[in-house]
Amino acid sequence: MSYAGAKLMLFLGSDLLVIRRDDTPGIPWPNCLDFPGGGREGTERPEECALRETREETGLDLPETALAWRQQHGPSWFFAAHLPSEAASRVVFGGEGRGWGLMAPDIYLERDDAIPHFRQMLDAYLGSRG
Repeated sequence: MSYAGAKLMLFLGSDLLVIRRDDTPGIPWPNCLDFPGGGREGTERPEECALRETREETGLDLPETALAWRQQHGPSWFFAAHLPSEAASRVVFGGEGRGWGLMAPDIYLERDDAIPHFRQMLDAYLGSRG
């Protein structure tokens, strides 16, 4: 299956891990709130892409079994996973972007600086949980 990249909506406790994108001209969605993830490398599967990028960007190494939800949106795959809130103490920011933080998912959905189709994917995931 063809795809360009993958993102992970990673919950640490009840909060969502978000990354502030660089404010560099020419990149998509500069200075917006992003999820860990990025472009496909070689022949990796979407799950492998999302988990590799998460490891590179946050230092958190998740098994594929941690992926609780998946959905394709255009050329990208979106996944969701949950870790205990204590996992925040193990985050090592990888340097892509301006920083990271935790945010309540309902706040992300309301933010003007959240990437619009990421808000859609988060809303779809939250809706699937009832």
